[in-house]
Amino acid sequence: MLKREIVIINKLGLHARAAAKFVTLAAGFDAEIRLARGSREVNGKSIMGVMMLAAGCGAQVVLQASGPEAELALEQLENLILRRFDEAE
Repeated sequence: MLKREIVIINKLGLHARAAAKFVTLAAGFDAEIRLARGSREVNGKSIMGVMMLAAGCGAQVVLQASGPEAELALEQLENLILRRFDEAE
């Protein structure tokens, strides 16, 4: 399983709209996606799971992926987070 540590940098954190964008993008990959914060790990394709992480601005999360498109999934999901979920701040 590939993994990357990423800091949530957008002002509102991983709120509902950002979580929806993350899950929608994750669902498009032939890969198992996991997202973790602290000891809690969730399915990265589950909107409820991602929102339950309550990852605010500055939170460190671990993004994990396995499967045929794991590397591409990590790259694009990390890019989405670094683009602040394409939201104006």
